[in-house]
Amino acid sequence: MPTLRDLGLSEYEDRVYRSLLQTGATTAKELSRTSEVPMGRIYDVLNSLEQHSLVRSQASGRPKKYVAVEPDVALDRLLEAKKRELDEQADRYEEIVDTLVDEIDTGEPVDDTFWTAAVGSEETLELLLERISAAEEELIYVAGSSASGIDLRSVTDRVTDELEGALERGVDIDLLLKPALVAELPVENTQRYHERFQQYENFEVRMLESVDGTFALLDGVEICIEVPNPLDPTESFAMINLKDTTFATDIREEFAPRWDRADSFDL
Repeated sequence: MPTLRDLGLSEYEDRVYRSLLQTGATTAKELSRTSEVPMGRIYDVLNSLEQHSLVRSQASGRPKKYVAVEPDVALDRLLEAKKRELDEQADRYEEIVDTLVDEIDTGEPVDDTFWTAAVGSEETLELLLERISAAEEELIYVAGSSASGIDLRSVTDRVTDELEGALERGVDIDLLLKPALVAELPVENTQRYHERFQQYENFEVRMLESVDGTFALLDGVEICIEVPNPLDPTESFAMINLKDTTFATDIREEFAPRWDRADSFDL
């Protein structure tokens, strides 16, 4: 069950505040008795509650008396304080990440061959997003089937966000599509792409009939090959991620003449 401690109060603060709601204006000594908070701690607890603006104290008179603010006001104040704390933590984490990005040195790229695979549409999409975010210079995406992870028919915001992030980083993106895929694209989706990508000179789309398969080539050293579901070719089943410079170079060389003879497509 939620308690005031979930919003940042200590056990003693929780007990004292609840006691004040029951007693009304009262003294520290009386509060110590009703809340069962030791007298040696009661003033520290009351001072802390005042700092949280949950308790008001009598301006004059002896002995000093305390009164609790209304519960709805108190809860709003605790919530706002918690939000500020979380925002500050998020800012600190962002600063840490920014610092670590500069400090962590991955060294020179290792030319070893490495491959992995993701199975399932969601896992495939996650792998694609991860690799797009890792692109530094060039991203070539060839979509020759309706199982394309970029899914031009539904335009997933997550993919377009990653693509735009890559463009912002200065990554050159070439997108080669089969005309049949473009024909499936609703007009409103075309307009959304146009609005988001028309400003980038490092983004280009072309169409070519003789496009088979779906894959992404990253920085000339890594390739993501999509495997369609054998029971439903319109859905992604898996993605193979292969880092092999020689193989990627061969793919790049095969792609270049196809790109040259492809027709331009203005999003």
